[in-house]
Formats: sequence, structure tokens, C-alpha cells
Amino acid sequence: MTTALATNPDTSTSLQWNNQFARLGPAFFTTLQPSPLREPYWVSRNLAMARELGLDADWFGSDSALELFTGNRVDEGSKPLASVYSGHQFGQWAGQLGDGRAILLGGLDTPSGNIEVQLKGAGITPYSRMGDGRAVLRSSIREYLCSEAMHGLGIPTTRALCVTGSDDKVRREEIETAAVVTRTAPSFIRFGHFEHFSYNDQHEELKQLADYVIDNFYPACRDAAQPYAALLEAVSERTAHLMAAWQAVGFCHGVMNTDNMSILGLTIDYGPFQFLDAFDPGHICNHSDNQGRYAYNKQPNIAYWNLFCLGQALLPLMDNQEQALAALEPYKAIFPAALEARMRAKLGLPDVHEDDKGLIDSTFKLLAGNKVDYTIFWRRLCSFTPQSGHEPVRDLFFDRESFNVWAQQYSERIALLDAAARSELMLKTNPKFVLRNHLGEEAIRAAKLKDFSGVDTLQALLQSPFGEHPAHEAKAGFPPDWASSIEISCSS
Repeated sequence: MTTALATNPDTSTSLQWNNQFARLGPAFFTTLQPSPLREPYWVSRNLAMARELGLDADWFGSDSALELFTGNRVDEGSKPLASVYSGHQFGQWAGQLGDGRAILLGGLDTPSGNIEVQLKGAGITPYSRMGDGRAVLRSSIREYLCSEAMHGLGIPTTRALCVTGSDDKVRREEIETAAVVTRTAPSFIRFGHFEHFSYNDQHEELKQLADYVIDNFYPACRDAAQPYAALLEAVSERTAHLMAAWQAVGFCHGVMNTDNMSILGLTIDYGPFQFLDAFDPGHICNHSDNQGRYAYNKQPNIAYWNLFCLGQALLPLMDNQEQALAALEPYKAIFPAALEARMRAKLGLPDVHEDDKGLIDSTFKLLAGNKVDYTIFWRRLCSFTPQSGHEPVRDLFFDRESFNVWAQQYSERIALLDAAARSELMLKTNPKFVLRNHLGEEAIRAAKLKDFSGVDTLQALLQSPFGEHPAHEAKAGFPPDWASSIEISCSS
């Protein structure tokens, strides 16, 4: 039993709704109302994000805001909707999908431009496919924290404004409680939106969608000889840079289906994600991924495969297949160059030497051979100098001889660099704090007991992951033994 949706408009928010996506027309979505939850409560609010959106601070803590971001009332000017899309899931065509538990409230005119506001877990939609349209507390907290962690790391991402909870029950592997995460982005359009209209031979709608994306997000493509090929190339470039950022920081997405790929090159849909603990190139973070399709070291190639699917979807708008293939080609050069640039920064190398790729490759090989903690290695390396004894870094390796060989190679590369400048660069590049699974799990366990302080503490740390934060040193330490038993699947 749920409460009735509030119908009286509340204008005290002064939110300026401007739902640009809704103007595409009914072929792209279904209008509907969120499903209320009983006795909602705040789990956490992202005050920094609220300021960026220009929200009134007092209102953001009010019951009015709580009801709005739980889906218990609809603001005047908002036009809630769920969009339709399709996609390839685990390499297989899945047909029609869509927003099965996400409801777009609309766009807000903010100092940063038009930002869409979406409720995830706000109830059943026409695209729920036998699901209940709900999200549970644990997955909502994970998405809320990880999207802010990625933003703090400088990696393009959707962002979460708040999480609200309710004691309403939701059945997954066990009975859990419901939650709603309010997430934001300039657009939530995915590769799968284009696949939907292409596979259904709705070429007019396909063109309308492509024109919408070009006009609003890639205006330079309009001046190209073939705007839709230029769009594909621009998306490929953004995706290549996103993959480089993921790989450099040791982030595993877990479910890189085409319907989970943002047309804006954002990290989107945080399900069974993980930041690497021990460096294992073949690590699979998704317990449901039995074939290892989305292992860490496969992510760059999977991204290209997904872009190829996007290219196929856009073919009806192009002159020939060669245009699409040419538009995808830059990915092959941009991704390795972008990753190499990021790894040079992690190593503290301000300039380019021809032997840098060999040093980077040997670093990855050394880390993999010793299963070294990825984040701790890079942070400790910030204090490495050719003259130091290297013990804090060497202690991470059981194969000391291999480390010594590598350390000599690295020492020779940095010998003529200014040590202070190099260390400063590295401290701004190698985070001290990432959202490890066990940190999220500890915050979730406390939140289930209505103690949300752990969520707020983690959020603050992850917003500033390169800082020292000496009071929270333990959260930058090695994961406990029980962390290896945490299993994250597509269930949420």
C-alpha cells in the first residue's frame, strides 16, 4: 500500500523546469507519474551538487524537496516521462528496453545550462519488463557515492543529487527496503536510443533524435559535410577518452551493454561496478558476468564494439558504410594515446620520451605479476625518488628482484626531473581515496540501521579524493580479508 501522489502544485521551489527531451514527441517516451513511497526520509543530500544547480539551500532540506525527489508529488512545470530505447546486452540483441525504473522529471535551467533530473526507483513504467520499477537502498547508495567519486576524480559521469529511503519492502534475493536516487545529467540518451529507432525502421525518428543530439550537444557536427558521420566520430572520441580515464584509475563498470553507454561520453548506470583492489587485468566485477565479457582489460574493446553498434544504427542517415567505418577509426588511435598520457601523469612524467610506453607496459606487468593494490601503489609512488630507499613501495611486492629492476628503470627516467614538481603532479593524479567495495558495504550496513553518517563521510572524502584527510587514514588502507567475498551482481 502506497500513499496517493500529491496533486497540489508547490511553487515554493522556484525550480525552472524546461523539459527539452519531451519536445521530441510521444514516439520517444511515455508520460506517467512516479509511484509514491510511504513515509520517505532523507538518506543523504549532495549539497555541492545542489549549489551547482542553483537550488535554495533551505528548500533542499525541506519536506517539499523530500516529497519531490521521492516521487510523492510532481512539481508544477515538470512533465515526468520514461523513455524508450533498445540495446545489445552481453553481446546479444535484447530488443526493446527503456526506462524500467527511471522517470525523468524534466530539465532544469541552471547556471550550468539545462540539466535533466531523473528519479531512479520511482516505480513501474511501461518498460519495466516484469520488474517492479523500484530500487533498493544498497544499490541507490552505491550509485550515489560512485557517481560523486567519479566526478571527484575528474571522470565524466552522471551525478546524483540525493537519496531518499522508505521502509516499503522490495523483493530481490531477499527482502530489502526501497530507495530513490535522484540523478542528473545534461542528457540520459544512450546508444540504445538510436538502436531502437534504427532496428524498427523508424528512420524519421532516428533522424529527429540525431538532430536533437547534434543541435544541443555537438553543434560543430552540423557544419560537417556529413553531420551524422561527424556525430559518430565525436561520440567515438569522447568514449575513447572515457575508457582511458576508467583504465587509468582502475575502474570496472561491469555492465557495458549498449543501453548503458552515454551518447555524451559519460559514465552512466552504476550497477556492479568496482575499483580494483589487487591489480588483476582480467578481473570481473560483475558476479552475473559468467563469461567475463566485461572484465577490466576488455573494457576498451567492448567500448569499440558498442560504438560499432551505434555506427550500424546511424547507417540509414549516412551515404554509405565507409563513412561509418571512417568515423570509428580515430578511436583506435585516441584511446591508447589518451591512456598513455594519463599513465605518464601517474608516473610524474611531464614530457614525452620514446621509451615511455615500455615503462608503462612494464609497470602494468609488474603490478599484475605481484597482484599489488592498485590505488595504494600509485599513491605511495608519489614519494618515490631515485635517492630514496623505496621501502614503502617495495614492501607492496613479494618479488623484490623484479621490483628492483623496474625501480632502476623508473629512476633513470626521472633522474633529471624536479622531484618536488613531479611529486606535486602525481599527488594531483593518483587519488588517495576511491570507493572500494568494502567502504561502500560498511556505509550500506550502517544505513540499513538508519545510520547515514557513513554515507555522508564517504561522500565528503570522495568529493576530494586527492586530499590527505588524516582523520580518515583507515579508509585509504588495504581492504580487509572479508572484502574479497563481496559479490556484486546486476540485481538492484
